[in-house]
Amino acid sequence: MPLPELAAHRFDPSDGLDIDEVAMLAVANNPDLKLARDDLGIARAQAYSAGLLPDPQLSVSSDYPGAVGTTRAFNYGLSIDVMAIVLRSANKQSADATVAKTDLGLLWQEWQIVAQARQLFIKTRFQQDTLPLLRQQRDLSRIRYERMAEAHRDGNLTDDTLTAALTAYSDARKQYSDAERAAQQTHHDLNALLGLAPDVQLQLTDIGETAPLDDATLDAALAKLAQRRPDLIALQAGYEAQEQKYRAAILSQFPSLSVGFVRARDTSNIYTSGFQINLSLPIFNRNQGNVAIEKATRERLRDEYQTRLNSAYADAAQLRADDAILSRQLKQTDAALPDVDLAARHAAEAFAGHNLTLGAYTDAQSAAFTKRIDVATLRESLAEQRVALQALLGSAIPDAFYSAQNFTETHAK
Repeated sequence: MPLPELAAHRFDPSDGLDIDEVAMLAVANNPDLKLARDDLGIARAQAYSAGLLPDPQLSVSSDYPGAVGTTRAFNYGLSIDVMAIVLRSANKQSADATVAKTDLGLLWQEWQIVAQARQLFIKTRFQQDTLPLLRQQRDLSRIRYERMAEAHRDGNLTDDTLTAALTAYSDARKQYSDAERAAQQTHHDLNALLGLAPDVQLQLTDIGETAPLDDATLDAALAKLAQRRPDLIALQAGYEAQEQKYRAAILSQFPSLSVGFVRARDTSNIYTSGFQINLSLPIFNRNQGNVAIEKATRERLRDEYQTRLNSAYADAAQLRADDAILSRQLKQTDAALPDVDLAARHAAEAFAGHNLTLGAYTDAQSAAFTKRIDVATLRESLAEQRVALQALLGSAIPDAFYSAQNFTETHAK
């Protein structure tokens, strides 16, 4: 598990899946992560290949003279590429840094999958809570419209009043239909993320009350952002890999050298032993093009790291500001909910006692449904913002909802 709270969490689906269990299932079963782990295996194989010594080269030649009294001539040579040995250290260090970069990139991708799974969990749970409210609102609007249509047929209602009731019913019906489609899309997205069949129905546990965001904890997490975020550390590893490629390009400016030993015999049966050197002459190319390319690539990686770091701070600041706004809106909306619910209950009692018109009754009930939906929507937005902030900072900040789980910091290594 890429985060300590997931590693410490017990996976027990018998009582339903909570938000951490859904995230754990996503890490273990997501198809994209399986491909990313295959890429890590390829990078490790490439690092192993970069550390191997070059094979020696054996050359054999033989001459068969046609003149009488002469001997078959031969030439045996054994050589090795010296420059390949010289470049081995830089290539190996570059490959090792690439493995670290790929491993950290996988960790960052796992963080993103965890965030997506948590957000889809939150969205699913709130859609399950709001769909019954939207259905009741739709049914209430339909009853109101049918009653008014009956009154209109009896000549007891004007056309404009009936049109307003029809518009309200159409809006409520469309709102419910859109919510049904959104819930179906969320179900599809969650199952695809978890690598499950489309027809699998997950039993998800309830979500608790929202938790306030501690500014001191957030400030401490931001201070260590460059040491915590896997993608930022991966860029540092990528810069180190490129630094070694640049070093190898500089070393390749020197003449390409291979040395070997030779044993030969000519047609007059005279044996000779010696050595051979193959040397390129760095006159025109001198590998200057590759040196310039690797240097420019290294500069781009440095700029990419700084840009990513600046973007991370900016995103965290925006999410922090949004969190404060949503928390304030939720508090205000939640405080107004008891009065609206009380008015709806009084309206229901008055309507049951035939002391209130149908229009006033449905207006009071609809206001209560709308307020509850507003509270649920704000809670969903707050929770999703908090998950996005967690994806930026790791588990240095708690979930948007209280939990018995103790959260600790994580550091990519």
